[in-house]
Order: sequence, then C-alpha cells, then structure tokens
Amino acid sequence: MSATHEVFNQPQPLVGGNLFDSHTALQDALRLNAPGLDWAPLSELGALLGSAHMQAHARLANVHQPVLRTHDAQGRRTDEVEFHPSYHTLMTEAVAAGLHGTPWHSGQPHAHQLRAAGFMLFTELEPSVLCPISMTYAVTPALAGHPGLAAGLGPRLASRQYDARLVPWPHKAGLTMGMGMTEKQGGSDVRANTSAALADGHDDWGQRFRVTGHKWFFSAPMCDAFLILAHTSSGLSCLFLPRVLADGTRNAIRIQRLKDKLGNHANASSEVEFEGASAWLVGQEGRGIAQILEMGTLTRLDCALGTSGLMRQALSLALNHTRQRQAFGKALIAQPLMQNVLADLALESEAATALAMRLARAIDHPDQAHEVAMARLLTPVAKFWICKRGSAFAQEAMECLGGNGYVEEGGQGVMARIYREMPLNSIWEGAGNIMALDLLRALRQQDAAAALEHELAPARGLHPALDRVMQSLPTRLELLASPLEARRLAQDIALALQAALLLQSAPAAVADAFCRSRLGGEWGHVFGTLPADLAFNALLERAMPR
Repeated sequence: MSATHEVFNQPQPLVGGNLFDSHTALQDALRLNAPGLDWAPLSELGALLGSAHMQAHARLANVHQPVLRTHDAQGRRTDEVEFHPSYHTLMTEAVAAGLHGTPWHSGQPHAHQLRAAGFMLFTELEPSVLCPISMTYAVTPALAGHPGLAAGLGPRLASRQYDARLVPWPHKAGLTMGMGMTEKQGGSDVRANTSAALADGHDDWGQRFRVTGHKWFFSAPMCDAFLILAHTSSGLSCLFLPRVLADGTRNAIRIQRLKDKLGNHANASSEVEFEGASAWLVGQEGRGIAQILEMGTLTRLDCALGTSGLMRQALSLALNHTRQRQAFGKALIAQPLMQNVLADLALESEAATALAMRLARAIDHPDQAHEVAMARLLTPVAKFWICKRGSAFAQEAMECLGGNGYVEEGGQGVMARIYREMPLNSIWEGAGNIMALDLLRALRQQDAAAALEHELAPARGLHPALDRVMQSLPTRLELLASPLEARRLAQDIALALQAALLLQSAPAAVADAFCRSRLGGEWGHVFGTLPADLAFNALLERAMPR
C-alpha cells in the first residue's frame, strides 16, 4: 500500500542526552548537601543512561519479562528465574556504577549522596532492575551483626563486577542480596509471621538453623543470599539465607510462582516456600524486627530517590513532546495552560529531588547527632510525601502527551511504563499509613522537635508563607493528639522542608513559586493551577532536558 500522506508534527523521541548534565535541580541539591563532590562519575553515568542503546535494553528487559523454571528437562528441581540478556546488561551497569553496597566500603566523603544521585539517574532509564541493587545496599550494614559474614561478604557486596552465576558465594566476583520479610497473613505486620527456624548446630558461620515456612513477597529470588525473618526459640530473628550452599547444592528455597504485577516488569518478585532451608543467625536472637527496621531506613530512602527519578523522566518526556508538538498555531509548550501544567510539574519534581537528596545527606553522617535525628524524621516524611505524589504526577505528565502517552510502543511507551511503576514505591517498604505512624514514633523522640526546628532555621525570614507554617509546627508537634492527624502532619512537614531547601538552593523564582503555591494557598487541587503572574518561561527553561 502506498502512503496516504507525509507524517509530520510528530515529536522526535528523547534520546542521546546526558541525564545528569541537564538535571539542574539535582546539581543544585548536590551543591547544597555535598559541596566539593566530584561530578565527573555522574556526568559519565548520565551520558550512558541517556543513550539509545541503553534505552533499548530498558525496553527489552520489560517486554521480555522474567520466566520461572522450576525443573530441568530431566525433572530435577532447579528453581531458577530466566532473564532476558538486556536485564543482565542493566544490572552490569548499575553494579559498575556502585549503586549497591559500594558506599559502605568507599571511605570517601559524600559517598552515599554520590550513590543516591546515581540511583536517581538510573531510575530515569529503568527502575525495576534496581530492586536487587537497593536491597544489596540496605542489607550491607546489617551484616555488621555477624563479623564473619561481614568480612567474607563485604568486599563482594561492594564489588563493581556483576556475576549472575548461581554458585557458592565464595566463588563469585560480586554478590547481590535480597530480603524476605512479609508473609501471606501479615504483610507489613511482620509480627504475624509464622516461619519457624529450628536450631541445627554451629559451624564456621556461627549458629545454624533449619527454616520451614513461606514468604509472600520474595523479590529478586536470583540474588545470591537473603536476610529473612523467622521465629527461633527466642522470637523473631534475622537470618542469613544463601541461595547456594557451600558444597554447591541448592538451598531448599522453592519458588512457587512469580508475581503478575501492574508494573516493575523487568524484576522478578516471587512467592517461596522454605523446606528446611539452611540459614545462619545475624545479630541478636529474638531482635530481628529491630534489625530489619534499620534496613528499612535505607530501602525507604531508595523509594524516595526512585520516585524522584521517575518524576524527572516523566517531566522530561512531557517537555520534549510539548516543545515539538504544534497545536492551534504554535508549540504546545507556548500555550498558557500547558505552561502552567508543565511549570507546576517542574516545581514538584525539583522539590522531590531536594528532599530526597537531603535524606541521603543524613545517611552520609551517622556520627552527627543532628543527622541521625533527621534520618529518623526525614525517612517516613520523604517516603510518604514524594511517593504519594508520584502517581498523580505521572498521570498529568502522560496527559501532556495526549494519546501518544497512553500507548506502549516505541519511545512513547516509556511514559506508560513510568505510570505503571509509580504506585510501587508508595506501597513497597511500608505504605502511607505505616510511614505516618513511623513519623509519630520519630517525633516522640526527645530530640525530634529541636532537630526539625534547627533544620528549618536557615530559611526563617526568607518567605512569609514558610514562616507561618514554621510558627504553627511547634504547637502541633507538642500535641500529637491522634494518629488521625498523622498524614496531614507528614504532608505539612514535607512541604515545609521542601520549601526551606529550595529557598537555600534554588533560584528565587523557583522557591517563591513553590512557597506561594504549596504553602501560601495560591494553588488548586490539581496540577496547572499556579498563580498567573509567575515567571513560567524561567521555570520551564530550568527544567528542560537537553
């Protein structure tokens, strides 16, 4: 068939740009939180992640989803997950960038912020492969409770070599680790777990157990080892569960099925049964929940970073489309209503980036009392607010592309992939109510209110809208009368912190627009309701991908 007409007014895909070099908001956040940090690794990573061939790998890893192979051709139980080669390419690059356990062994200043910025950039390309990367990052410090394992595993968890082979971990160049916490009957209430661990002697790795039970969400089942919760005689304990035992035999981890998920398609999430699986105690017996909560701080940081990265990519796609697409005689981005929507999205994206990177700074300074207190406060606040905003953000950005944003093919399919991915970080590692309750627990700490006041102090007097919020917060923190108010409090603390950070790091036009809209009442209930007198062109130019 012959063509009926020439195709025109269809935007070119966003490809070939440097994700870091054009991310001005991230650069300003790094200037504030990590002065003197060498940006060269981030620029190099940004160029790689924006390239056409890496975008192709991201698409293929999602189109060709993981496949469970429970048995080999002869009927032997194997419990393996088969991935498309593009998945392994993405994992190779994430590990090479040191986004997993590397910062814990770096010894360099700002190592966790460097890693956080890289994690955010990688999320723009493909978020779902970062599940095992994030868990490896989170479990690494927890192994300090088992010096023998920490000494043996530590260098391999920090290694920048990705090794996908299913062999005993002492024979591998690099390792990844996962976690197994939730069960069918309990979900976030891990105290309802029923998995049981029976003492099975001692060996070179310490106290050994045989675990029988199940896990309802067991993500990244092809990791080399896992930290799990199971009941010993002393209560819920944290156990190290290798995938392959020292003699080369497979541990008794039976993968029942892979989850059929809304998004996160490149990552394998599974249900498993333990049939007397071998595991070793990590930390104090009966203190597993406390140990897991420490890891939760780090995985929740990654939820905030990941959603911030997805926001940035969705915004970039919307800006790329609207600056090329013509409607009613001029580019979409020149239409007043579209300018308002895009500028509003840009403010939301920049504020998310600022808050997530501030949390990463707290992880870099565990020796400073203020930063320890801020990690306790910021973790639930950032996880709650940034991740809650993600889905609405993605829907609005998708609408900027019209019907093109809703299709799955070609470069446009990235927006649909982002939309499916957005709810995950809000649900995973503690949904909104869990985060709100965690905030209340953090605020009951003796130094919490003082830490928040100290954090906001540099922005005092810089904007009247923020000053009004800061005046009301102490009274609200003293009352803490009802959990029914916890979500509102999490929202207001998040907005106050975001405003304070932008007033210190962003241009005046950005900070003023954020304060007037989010704190000053000059805003509606949907994106695109900013005051009409703002400098929209300046806001859009700052956010533009290049």
